[in-house]
Amino acid sequence: MTTFRSFEEIDSWQESRVLVRTVRSVCKREIVSRDYAFVDQITRAARSVSANIAEGCEARTKPQFIEFLGYAKRSAGEVRSHLYDALDEGYITKQEFSKIVNQARKVISMIAKLIVYLRGDVRQERLNVQT
Repeated sequence: MTTFRSFEEIDSWQESRVLVRTVRSVCKREIVSRDYAFVDQITRAARSVSANIAEGCEARTKPQFIEFLGYAKRSAGEVRSHLYDALDEGYITKQEFSKIVNQARKVISMIAKLIVYLRGDVRQERLNVQT
């Protein structure tokens, strides 16, 4: 894993932006946009991923950074949960669901690997990257 000087250089932050753009494109659909509560909740969760990575990167200590990465990882999990709602409501197809869930899982895995890297504990990697 490489080092970085700013949150914009962090791979998981970059991937989380892809997730946000995908979620926002779904939310702009007419049928979805009328469900204000759903749009608000999934959008907030998706945006929280990148925001927490950025906020953690700006933290003063490594443990604080790791804590914010945990928040980001949980927010990506929340997005996954809301995607089931989107599927159940007919907002997205099964194919779209699979694509977006896989994007969220990718982000979760990348964040988990970054946490492991920052902790410096290779043994934990197998435990933390399972999504």
